Amino acid sequence: MTDVLVLGGTGWLSGRIAERWADAGAAVTCLARGGRDAPYGTTLVVADRNDTDAYDEVALREWDEIVDVSSNPVHVAAAVAALGERARHWAYISTVSVYAADDVPGADETAELLTPAGPDEDEDYGRAKARAEASVRSALGFRAAIVRPGLIVGPGDPTDRFGYWVGRFALAGSDDVLVPDTADRGAQVIDVDDLAEFVQAVGRERWTGVVNAVGDPVALDRLFADAREVAGHTGALAAANDEWLTAHEVAYWMGARSLPLWLPADMPGFWTRSNAAYRLLGGRLRPVSETLDRTLADERSRGLDRDRRAGLTRPDELALLGQLQR
Repeated sequence: MTDVLVLGGTGWLSGRIAERWADAGAAVTCLARGGRDAPYGTTLVVADRNDTDAYDEVALREWDEIVDVSSNPVHVAAAVAALGERARHWAYISTVSVYAADDVPGADETAELLTPAGPDEDEDYGRAKARAEASVRSALGFRAAIVRPGLIVGPGDPTDRFGYWVGRFALAGSDDVLVPDTADRGAQVIDVDDLAEFVQAVGRERWTGVVNAVGDPVALDRLFADAREVAGHTGALAAANDEWLTAHEVAYWMGARSLPLWLPADMPGFWTRSNAAYRLLGGRLRPVSETLDRTLADERSRGLDRDRRAGLTRPDELALLGQLQR
């Protein structure tokens, strides 16, 4: 039997990876703080990765596969130091945010990476992941796979970004929805279950190297059209340009009072990364319409008008629409 250790295993992505391994007949152990249940059919080891003894229990045995999704480079380095010699294969889930430039369309895995922050510098998400990658590569060499997803989407998404649009179109019904200017804008998403399946396959085959796990680029107007169709939205799209939105304190991409997936015009490379290696390795990419349909069902179950981590509240949106249409 294949012995798999998922560092985490109770979160959104890590839980799905643990499930895929369990479905494949592996003996799966999840190491987590214990605030949430581990997936059915797996074993939970409760540990806090901030503690020096976090890996003591799982370091007593050999592992066919270890999976880590952490964005904390200190945690990643400590795990590699404690468990690296115990693993036949290691899969680290990084991000396309490690790349230094977002202005070159179609860039592949050989593109330049961000320089990890120095001791006196702030370390953002991309630099933290880049430093974590460096720990994995330096210690594990040809026993590691580094998977760099783009925007992970689908049911259960804790960031509330992708689901905002199909949920908002459903909530608005026949009323207007505020959207950004879509000219030369797009998105590149991967369904969480396609990604989990791919990570499990990479571990099963003990593939090593670096791969962008991203979907095909899709124009933002096409994505909105598909989301409207799935949601049954019959109202109008009220488009505002970048200058108007920023002047009215609407943020790009994510977070409170944002328009999710909307990117600055000078970042075409962010949503057009090459996925040739992912496809060559057999990575699945289900139709975006299928993911939108699954996402809408999840949005409805959680409440279309709930408080969100990303996007505009409907009252804020209506107020902005009123100002835009004066």
